[in-house]
Amino acid sequence: MTGSEIEITADLVRELLQEQHPDLAGLAIREVPGGWGNQMWRLGDELAVRMPRMEGATDLLRKECRWLPVLAPRLPLPVPTPVRIGQPSARFPRPWSVMTWVPGEPLDYSSISRGDHSADTLAGFLRALHVEAPTEAPTMSDRGAHPKKCTDGFENFLQGVAPGGLAADVRAVRAVWDDAVAAPEWEGPRVWLHGDLHPANVVVSDGTLSGVIDFDAMFAGDPAWDLAAAWVLLPAGVGRRFFEVYAHADEATVRRARGLAAMKSLFLILMGQAGDRGLPGGKPTWGPAGWAALDRVLAA
Repeated sequence: MTGSEIEITADLVRELLQEQHPDLAGLAIREVPGGWGNQMWRLGDELAVRMPRMEGATDLLRKECRWLPVLAPRLPLPVPTPVRIGQPSARFPRPWSVMTWVPGEPLDYSSISRGDHSADTLAGFLRALHVEAPTEAPTMSDRGAHPKKCTDGFENFLQGVAPGGLAADVRAVRAVWDDAVAAPEWEGPRVWLHGDLHPANVVVSDGTLSGVIDFDAMFAGDPAWDLAAAWVLLPAGVGRRFFEVYAHADEATVRRARGLAAMKSLFLILMGQAGDRGLPGGKPTWGPAGWAALDRVLAA
């Protein structure tokens, strides 16, 4: 833990429930491995407690609780929605939430065997999500804009991976990025975005996508940021079907999305490498997912 983190235990979760939501305090509590800014605990079979580990996660939790109830009713896949809001107290100085639990296995621990079905499912989900956002919708300082504003981040990721033995040709990866940077800007309205679609933020059941989780990065912006999921999440060979079903992505948007998928793939690889070395925050399961995604990007 860093100095800004708080140790969160099952006893603490139970005490908070007894103090603020006693009708839920008798349900079984089970820790959910993983998480970054937040720590999750299963609460019974249908709920989860979401606890911010760090101060920076507090505003993101508030954002989820503010906007997920607005978005969830029109989305065709299960997403976590807030059931209760926990208030800061002497026991825990940050807000916390009780959310609905989305069943399924995270994709970084599973795989998709029904590619066409998953392509249709993801395209339908994003069509429903990508509607014009209100003026008060949140933005993100480091996401949502044209890829050309993220070139420093891309180069840092690329240089971070390359010394470790980038299997793909570095020039080919950079060419994908350069093409995205050269693509025209998004000229449509800012649309709602999940903002962080990667294998740990979707769940799979019966070989297909069955839910989308972790909306704390949600914001309004260029849909290319979510459409990168065509390469980051879906197996090879179904990208064309995904874009045909989505039906609203022009050539420039697809180019930007492919470049962003390359950048996201590099980030997954770096997180996997950190996990393999046992570094704090590293995710060993993300490395293979990142390499597979990068292969799909370069094959497109």
